[in-house]
Amino acid sequence: MKLSKFKFELPEELLAERPAPEREDARLMVLHRDTGEIEHRKFKDVLEYFDDGDLMVMNDTKVFPARMYGNKEKTGARIEVFLLRELNRESLLWDVLVDPARKIRIGNKLYFGDDDLVAEVIDNTTSRGRTLRFLFDGPYEEFKVIIEKLGETPIPKYIKREVEPEDAERYQTVYAKNEGAVAAPTAGLHFSRNLLKRFEIKGIDFSYLTLHVGLGTFRSVEVEDLTKHKMDSEEIHIPTRCVEQVNAAKKNNKRICAVGTTSMRVLESSVSTDGYLKEFDGWTNRFIFPPFDFNLANCMITNFHTPESTLLMMTAAFGGYDLVMKAYKEAIKEKYRFYTYGDAMLII
Repeated sequence: MKLSKFKFELPEELLAERPAPEREDARLMVLHRDTGEIEHRKFKDVLEYFDDGDLMVMNDTKVFPARMYGNKEKTGARIEVFLLRELNRESLLWDVLVDPARKIRIGNKLYFGDDDLVAEVIDNTTSRGRTLRFLFDGPYEEFKVIIEKLGETPIPKYIKREVEPEDAERYQTVYAKNEGAVAAPTAGLHFSRNLLKRFEIKGIDFSYLTLHVGLGTFRSVEVEDLTKHKMDSEEIHIPTRCVEQVNAAKKNNKRICAVGTTSMRVLESSVSTDGYLKEFDGWTNRFIFPPFDFNLANCMITNFHTPESTLLMMTAAFGGYDLVMKAYKEAIKEKYRFYTYGDAMLII
């Protein structure tokens, strides 16, 4: 399938700048793959589509405050430093992106806060990528406290406003546990503690796996032939408990719902030859686009994605290209909110 098949006009005013007042207040479009029916609901109604013994598979990654601002030594120029991942805990080495990049060379020092923290550039990795070594003498826990204090919630760049205190809570799922993501798994943002409780009361189970979302999730596809696109690798973890739950639900013909494209990518990254889930710790660069045979999930919750994004491609692979593109046309007409803080879609 070609990149141009995923092009559509998305009015800028439909990009959600802020979340719905309450998590479950977002709108929910329901796609029925068997009949092609499209329903317009509220996210809190999602419970109606699940029964006792069904399984929700959630990504429990936790976003850390990855965006920091430092000053370059001598000139004092303000530099944005986006922490991508920790390379070495002992040496405090980090893979980062810097902006503006042309000013930042190997050997430069950057000062953060009231000189609370200093970092030295020790390598160039890409045009904007650098390896930083933080110069800090105290225990690692103290270093993390300083990062928490100096860092901002890394809301996406398309949101033109300043970061607000509310973002620290709302750009995080209520079940986030394993720190390591620089972007939130957005489908999970719609679940409130109250809604999770109502799922539990109805006998619906939750299974947790981890994918630490990197910026590669948002990287644009630049080749028309999708088979030539390479995804950035992201760290994943599938624990024993998750494997047991998913495989039992599959054997019992229950509904297995991947909450978000990240959960779906993890599930499809570790499938045995007989179509069951296997434990896994490592990295995945799995790229899912139509046509694709899904092995485990038979249902999916996801947000509304931007044109030509890999997230839209996976959604189309799961829901069926024609139905999903028709649904997107309707979503624009009905003024659904798109992207990170936007509305949700349930595909069954």
